[in-house]
This record gives sequence, structure tokens and C-alpha cells, in this order.
Amino acid sequence: MPEKMTVRSLQFRLLLFFTLIILVTITTVFFFLNNATVSRIREFEESQTEELADRMQIALTTYFFQFGNWEGIQLDLAQWGELYGQHLVITDSQGIIVADSQSNLIGQTFNSDNGWVKRNLGTIIINQFQTNIGTLYISSTSTSEAEIFALKLLYSQVGRYFLLGGLIAVAISVIFTLLISRRILSPVRALEQAAVRIGKGDFSTRLRLKDKSELGDLARVIDTMTDELEKMDQFRRNLVTDIAHELRTPLSNIRGYLEAINDGLIQPDTKTITSLSEEVSLLSHLVDDLQELAIAEAGQLKLTRQEENIFNLLEQAVIVAKPAVIEKNISLTNNAPKDLPLCDIDAHRIQQVLRNLVENAIVHTPVNGSIVIDAIQRGNWIEISITDNGEGISNDDLPYIFERFYRVDKSRTRTTGGHGLGLTIAKRLIEAHGGKIEVSSTIVEGSRFSFLIPVYDSQKIEKGEK
Repeated sequence: MPEKMTVRSLQFRLLLFFTLIILVTITTVFFFLNNATVSRIREFEESQTEELADRMQIALTTYFFQFGNWEGIQLDLAQWGELYGQHLVITDSQGIIVADSQSNLIGQTFNSDNGWVKRNLGTIIINQFQTNIGTLYISSTSTSEAEIFALKLLYSQVGRYFLLGGLIAVAISVIFTLLISRRILSPVRALEQAAVRIGKGDFSTRLRLKDKSELGDLARVIDTMTDELEKMDQFRRNLVTDIAHELRTPLSNIRGYLEAINDGLIQPDTKTITSLSEEVSLLSHLVDDLQELAIAEAGQLKLTRQEENIFNLLEQAVIVAKPAVIEKNISLTNNAPKDLPLCDIDAHRIQQVLRNLVENAIVHTPVNGSIVIDAIQRGNWIEISITDNGEGISNDDLPYIFERFYRVDKSRTRTTGGHGLGLTIAKRLIEAHGGKIEVSSTIVEGSRFSFLIPVYDSQKIEKGEK
């Protein structure tokens, strides 16, 4: 129901939007058409009035010179006013109205020129002085019958057509909205439905829209997000399964020992207690690693960084690994130069990284094999590498080698292969130092793990930068 309501709401908004555009357009066009029509009518009337004034000026001047005065002109002026639909007024040389087409102003003084077309009717010489015989005024302020007719026509016929056209346009917009709404709103509907499914935990949902608009871009972003959510969900499931698997074996062993002791099948001697202690140690080690990994991935890992001699740390790593190397009869060599610059690191964390990588190399290096530790300066970084000539890692396994609980050899036991967190923790510790860790490998020929740590910079340290 919410999906349908949303779509219907968008359809209604589209319809309202189109209708509003049509009404605004029609109103705007009608407004400008009305103004243009009235303007044209008035321009025509003004030109007609000017032309009428010119003709009447000639006629009235002829009349005055023929009769010598304005007596009798009132009747003619009234007829002309009725004929032309204009208000006509004649004043004498003193500005007194001697004739009025509407017979209302005769004898009054004409005192307003606003809105009137004015024409001087000529002059005569009286007592050697030039005197104006009179002035013609034609009113252009009143709305003429032509203008009234044009406006009535505009509002009746043209307005009717505009109204009819607007109704047709609205009807077309309704049909148009219904026809295109599916195409326009289909991506929106798909996005909404996908969001609902994803919200319910269905991370297999994919939109796969081919739309090249912004909605298509949004759909592709959602697909990418869903891919990541699906990976994270699968990762979470695998994590729970792996943790359960890692805990099950030592817990089963402890339970078996305790049940055997309780049943009197095994005596709680030193050997038995030592075995139980080893299983508890494995559990404790796993829990510690998980806790450390969780802290590192949350970005809350605290580092005690200071200037350290990396060569000495590499030598310590060789010394710590010596018993395992002797037991397996392989060689472990530190080829790093002694004059390497000091590094800005947490020595304890980098020792942990070296221990994990060296132990991993020892496990995967055959008897009589060799492991070489090397270091080289690369700008403001020191690259440390651990190279072995062991069994190598396949291309299928390389992309996942730093993922938690991942083992290259799925059949390897916990005692020989660990619990699959060492490389993951090493990666997080190096990244916490701002560096990166990489691996390259070839089957049968061996593997090379390398990581970068920062060189100590006294100026940056003084500024509080890391």
C-alpha cells in the first residue's frame, strides 16, 4: 500500500504540475494578447482622431472665413460628433466654448487640455493685430465603440477559444501524465521496492536499471551498496561459523578430559593438567586475537610510537624464531642493512607483525628451506620483506589471504595452521601505522610478504603529526 500511495502521489503531482503550467501559459498569453489588442486599438483611434482633426480643421477654417463667425456651427458640430463618435468642442480667441457636440459646455471657459487633440483654426487681422479665430478640441479619452466592440470580441470569442483550448490542454495533460507516468515512475517504484526488500534483509536484490538519468545512477549506487551489504552479511555469517568452529575443538577437548576424569578413566595427573592448560591457552589466545582485531577495525587501537631501530627489531624476530627454525631444519637470515634510518613506530606492534609473518613463513617452508628478511628505504618509508621458498599461494587464494579465519590449506589443523587471524591482525597493525602490507607468490617457488613503516621525522613529531 505505501508503494502504491507514493506512486499515485507522484502521478497527482505530475498532473498538477502540467495543469499549472498550462493555466499559467494560457493566462500569460491572454494577458499579453489583451494588452496588445487594446494598444493597437488605441493607436488606431489616435491616428483616426489625428486624421479627423486635420480634416475638420480645414472645414472649420473654411466655414469661419465664409461666414465670418461661428454662428450656426453648433448644429454641424453636433452631427459630426454623432457621426464620428467623438466629443468635439470649439473655442473662440478668448477660450470661451462657442460650440459643443454634446451641447453641455457652451459659454464656459475651456480649461483642460488633457486627453484632447488640439487644432488651431487659423488667424485673422483685426485693427492691425493678428487674432486667433478659434481652436478645435477633439476628445480621445473616452472608450470608443470600436474599442468596446474589440474588447467584447476578445473576451467573448477569443476568451472562449482560450478557455476551450485550456480545457483540451488539461485533458491532454491528464492523458499524457497517465501514459508517461509508468515510464517516468517505473524506476522510482523499482527503487522503493528494492529499498523495502533490502531493509528486510534481502541482500540478493538487484535493480540493474539501464536508465542513464540520475535515477539510473542512483540505482547503480544502490546495487553497489547491496553488493557490499551482501558481502558483509556473508562475512558476518562466516565469522560466526568460524568462531564457533575454532571454539568447538578446544571446548570439546576440555569437556572430554573433564568427563573422563569424572568417570575415572583418566587420572588428573600432570600430563592431563598440562593438556587442559594448552587447550585453555588456545582459547585465551583466540579471544585475545579477536578482541585485538575488533579494536583495530574500530579504529580505536592505541599505538605508543617512538623512534626505533628497525634493524634491532628484525634481529630480535630472528632470535625469537630460532627454536622453530632449528626444529624444522630451515635457515632464517636477516639481510637488512644496519644503517637504516630510525622509524616512527610502536615497537611492540611491529614485533607482533614480524612474529606473525615469520611464523607463517616457517609453517609453509619445507625442511631444508630458507627464509630471508630484508629491508630497504623508499623515500619516507622503510619496506620490510619476508621471503620464503616454500609451497607458495595460488592466485585463487591471494585476494583473500588477509581475511580473517582464511586458510590456504583447508585441511590444515589448528596446531600447524593457526586459527587464521595472524595475517589479518598484521594488516590492521600496519595500516594503523599509515603503511600497507602486500603479498606476491608463485606456486612451488615461494611467497614474499612486504610492508611499509614510516621513517622517523623529528620535524613532524615536534608539530604533533604522525
